[in-house]
Amino acid sequence: MTAPGFRPTHVVPPSGMSAWEAPDPARPTVPLDALLPVELVERRGDWGHIRCANGWAAWVDGRRLVAVPEDPPAVDGPDGTADPRPLLARAEQALADYRSAVEALAAGDLDGEAFGTRTRGLRIGLVVDGESMWLYDPQEGRWVYGDGRRLTTYATDRAVTGADDTGHAPTRTVVPGGEH
Repeated sequence: MTAPGFRPTHVVPPSGMSAWEAPDPARPTVPLDALLPVELVERRGDWGHIRCANGWAAWVDGRRLVAVPEDPPAVDGPDGTADPRPLLARAEQALADYRSAVEALAAGDLDGEAFGTRTRGLRIGLVVDGESMWLYDPQEGRWVYGDGRRLTTYATDRAVTGADDTGHAPTRTVVPGGEH
């Protein structure tokens, strides 16, 4: 479920990042996954208070967040012509695979180690807000924006070549290990 008013402003860097319950290094919480879309709601020095699509909030090193375009890219033109259905089908399959592993774990057919092995490397990311959709494409290492008909790259961890410059809102390239 997407939190009301959620509008991603940043993504987590490709290496993921630590998160804290408060702007205090002594209060860690669960780490954040790479390229997770988040909304930066407050800054306190180097600290950034973020909110996720499901409403969960945490404090992070705000300097490491990767900004995304203020508005989703325009979905008309050559860069916004990809059909969203194959990517949605892959997301559905990944979710079905995860659900199957959860069912096997709950039924006692898998232990924690086997569950971890079965789900290792499985990545799913989807935010739907009315007609707008942000979907993670793990094969390409990118978040895409869609309007139900077409997809356009929103944020990526791969280099974007000059040949793709079609006048759309800029795509922020995330460089693994680079300064953000």
